[in-house]
Amino acid sequence: MKNTHELIEKNVGLLTVLILVAISLGAMVQITPLMFQQQTMEPVKDLRPYTALELEGRDIYIREGCVGCHSQMIRPFRAETERYGHYSVAGESVWEHPFLWGSKRTGPDLARVGGRYSDQWHIVHLRNPRDVVPESNMPGFPWLDENVLTGELTAKKMEVFKGFGVPYTDEDIAGAKEAVRGKTEMQALVAYLQSLGTHLK
Repeated sequence: MKNTHELIEKNVGLLTVLILVAISLGAMVQITPLMFQQQTMEPVKDLRPYTALELEGRDIYIREGCVGCHSQMIRPFRAETERYGHYSVAGESVWEHPFLWGSKRTGPDLARVGGRYSDQWHIVHLRNPRDVVPESNMPGFPWLDENVLTGELTAKKMEVFKGFGVPYTDEDIAGAKEAVRGKTEMQALVAYLQSLGTHLK
């Protein structure tokens, strides 16, 4: 008579079901307790929502695939905290939709890049990274200087985020279009980068 292990291995349907059950149970054990821990749901002190320009910059960051090479999550290991700064905490990401933690580091982690370099450094770096980091393999993004924002959808984006619990005021939403209209995508992306990691004291 066949043993149970052999039966499961040779029955693809049963094996698939048991794998899914095991993954589901593991996920529930890992995720469910976090939903009841206040520290994972509460924003860190002094956390503020993105300004209209920073929010547009975040969308450009997503569109250009920056998250494919840059993580935004510093793990609590000495090698990482010495290089990048304080490890990331859940309260920094409560208003991130979607969160951009990432897992690949072709380039450095950007969780604490805000304020580390000047706006001009970021502009030069985004136009042609090798002008400031000769060994960089990052592509340049010169078209960001040419593309101008209209702000047509900015208020709508903020309204959607407000529905997710981000504390945008009616004044923030009403002034969103004017806050970004005429600004370049480069200015928006730099504003977003300069905001990263600046809330955790």
